[in-house]
Amino acid sequence: MRFSVSSRTIAIILSLLVAAVLTTLAWLGPTLPFEQGVLAAGITVAACFLLLYLMFEALIFREINNIYEGLEHIKRKEFRRMSSKFLFRPEPLKRMRDEILDMAQRKQQEIDELKRLQALRREFLADVSHELKTPIFAAQGFVHTILDDDDVDEFTRKKFLQKAATSLDALDALVQDLVTISQLEKGVVRMRRQSFELPQLVLDIFEQLELKAARRSVTLELSLPPALVPEQVRVLADRNRIRQVLINLIDNAIKYGRENGHVRVSLQESGKGIRISVQDDGEGIPKQHQNRIFERFYRIDKSRTRESRDAGGSGLGLAISKHIVEAHRSTIRVRSEIGQGTTLEFKLPRPRRAPEETV
Repeated sequence: MRFSVSSRTIAIILSLLVAAVLTTLAWLGPTLPFEQGVLAAGITVAACFLLLYLMFEALIFREINNIYEGLEHIKRKEFRRMSSKFLFRPEPLKRMRDEILDMAQRKQQEIDELKRLQALRREFLADVSHELKTPIFAAQGFVHTILDDDDVDEFTRKKFLQKAATSLDALDALVQDLVTISQLEKGVVRMRRQSFELPQLVLDIFEQLELKAARRSVTLELSLPPALVPEQVRVLADRNRIRQVLINLIDNAIKYGRENGHVRVSLQESGKGIRISVQDDGEGIPKQHQNRIFERFYRIDKSRTRESRDAGGSGLGLAISKHIVEAHRSTIRVRSEIGQGTTLEFKLPRPRRAPEETV
């Protein structure tokens, strides 16, 4: 059982011990009468108490409180002079111990976080170098084949140049995505919020991705509750950036959904906003991967990596979408079960009604 003893208690105990020794010696002394022995004991107790108490408070405890003040400065990152109320408080050793342990725990958490970020940085650099080498080597191969072989006919030359151009276009898209996500992470990209019709934007994206969906026989569907009129489903957001998010989500749903399946975009009222859900009927995402799919270049399996590269994906679409949605003060949530498909959803605010529109 742990208990604490104050400086005053320690001083009293030591004073009594010293006084008891001195009084015993005086009592046993042949030349000291009884009355003088009692008086000597009292004087000894008082003197020892004052000396020891002042020693503990003025020397030891005051220095410890000075150390504690320094810890307070470090913790609060303040350099103003501390108030005198921090001096002569009870149990300074225990307070200092608890404070040091707390600071040590926080520092260890910071170290662990730095180690995690360092591992992510190494993984990111390895992924970037791999993703950059693929289109570069492909373009180099096609160009050098044309340069090294003088007997290449015009048709083959044009075909190889087209493939090299495709590889360079993929490289350009990857670099642009890297620049975009870097700017989003730094917060230098401003969201230009405006009021626009969300259903019309979804239909425009369906038209843009129609050929890609047709290759996998995927049906694109827009779902609205009966009470909602499409023209009245308006949100306040950056239209171009939300378009980019929806293209990424719908494109992923087409690629990873089931062939001859459905991709459904649902718009529902949610408080003062509109909740957007993109649902596919693919194989689903395992639980251990669901919190990491928004990381840059994160790979669930190699087959998805090859499929994504063949389809022209940079591996940054979901990471960019996450930053754009968070810049709108919202969050992308993932719901997925193995064999039951995946749903990605986020929420956007509705515009406030203008005074002339209020009834």
